[in-house]
Amino acid sequence: MSVAQRNPSQVPLSAARAKVELRATLKLAAPLVLGQLSAIGMNVIDVMLAGHYNAATLAAVAVGTNIWSLMLVAALGVMLALPPSVAQLAGAGERANIGALFRQALWMALGFGIVLLLATRHADPLLRVLGVDAAIVDDTQKFLRAISWGAPALTGYFALRGLSEGVGLTRPTMYFGFLGLVLLGPIGYALMYGAFGLLPRGAEGSGMATAIVLWLQLIAFGSYVLLRRHYRVYAPFARFDPPQWQAIGGLLRLSVPMGVALLMEAGLFVSAALLISTLGATTVDSHQIAINVASITFMFPLGLAIATTVRVGRAVGAGDADAVRYAGFVGIGASLATQLVSSAAMALFPHAIVALYTHDADVAGLAASLLLFAAVFQFSDGIQVTANGALRGLKDTTLPMLFTALAYWGIGMPLGYVLAFRLGFGAYGMWIGLIAGLTAAAALLLARFVRLTRPGRAHAPAPAVVGSALRACEDEQG
Repeated sequence: MSVAQRNPSQVPLSAARAKVELRATLKLAAPLVLGQLSAIGMNVIDVMLAGHYNAATLAAVAVGTNIWSLMLVAALGVMLALPPSVAQLAGAGERANIGALFRQALWMALGFGIVLLLATRHADPLLRVLGVDAAIVDDTQKFLRAISWGAPALTGYFALRGLSEGVGLTRPTMYFGFLGLVLLGPIGYALMYGAFGLLPRGAEGSGMATAIVLWLQLIAFGSYVLLRRHYRVYAPFARFDPPQWQAIGGLLRLSVPMGVALLMEAGLFVSAALLISTLGATTVDSHQIAINVASITFMFPLGLAIATTVRVGRAVGAGDADAVRYAGFVGIGASLATQLVSSAAMALFPHAIVALYTHDADVAGLAASLLLFAAVFQFSDGIQVTANGALRGLKDTTLPMLFTALAYWGIGMPLGYVLAFRLGFGAYGMWIGLIAGLTAAAALLLARFVRLTRPGRAHAPAPAVVGSALRACEDEQG
């Protein structure tokens, strides 16, 4: 029976209930935003340490970090199946299945972590395709091979996050995000510069430091889940479970479209940066500043999107159609509010913001102009990420993947390329393409959520696909 069939209320949204939902969403989202900002902070630390080492090391770390970021997005996308699955089980009161599901997610994390490790270690063909300067290829390869050892820790860490966030415990994401931020500075300095009697390793040391920090985060988070009473009811480490392929397959059917959708978006921005890199150093620097500012502000709707996934998932599990709509629309509304603030700041104070990054007049002038474009796409970006989060809570992933492919690669990139390189608009043209792609994605994803949650709808995504698979496996073992 669908959610809407179980609760076909036609009651419109009320201010009082929306206020209650907003408080619950913000309580979940605030630690997530801080956790995401700490991840941005780790990238800043890497760049700062490399920049003070020498220019070649900075370039190698910058290229290596861009490639690693694609691996990170792939890992995050695949493990994103866990939070809505856990949230739906929690909403349905099926606590006993949460620990079993988590143990299967650990197997998935291990397998995908090994795949990412091998892909990162053998990224040489990608370096050639990107045309990386031969002078920094060796250091870039050393960075990637060193950081690759952290891939299994990264996917395991995302599995722990998925469990914790799915049951509504989001503060650990903040705790262990800040732990990584605090540890990376001294460990990175020691390995890059050769402190405490160690040999200086430059770019390789930067990769080693990140890998070590990822393993320390995993161990710390795992210990926290093992020892804290909040998790005992779910018994995440109660026993050893062998792989149950039906349950893992259920997770993969959700996660693969999510991973592809995230890679579509990340690929759009990476490709835009690579194309803009052919327009000269001033344009490249200006683009990087504007994108960095937009990336920081994006952490706010991203945190709200993850919280919205959890709130929608719990409402689906409980069979409350009204709560599903409240969770989705309140999350989207909150995201728009944060984006209104960031958009206003970019539009009103672009030169002041750019002055934090550079004093070069040419770079600052172009970057300030690009921030005006960034101010425009704040709203589309906020809607698309939060609407997508709400759809994940419904376990609706395949059509959203196709929507993002169409929006980003059928509209955004072709339009940006034509405007930038065929019609001569340069960086401005590419940014218009980004705006168009994000706007199309926002419209499609929002329309999809509205359609799936309209009152009286006869069909809705099934809330317990993975849970059913787990129960079937347990019956077979029985």
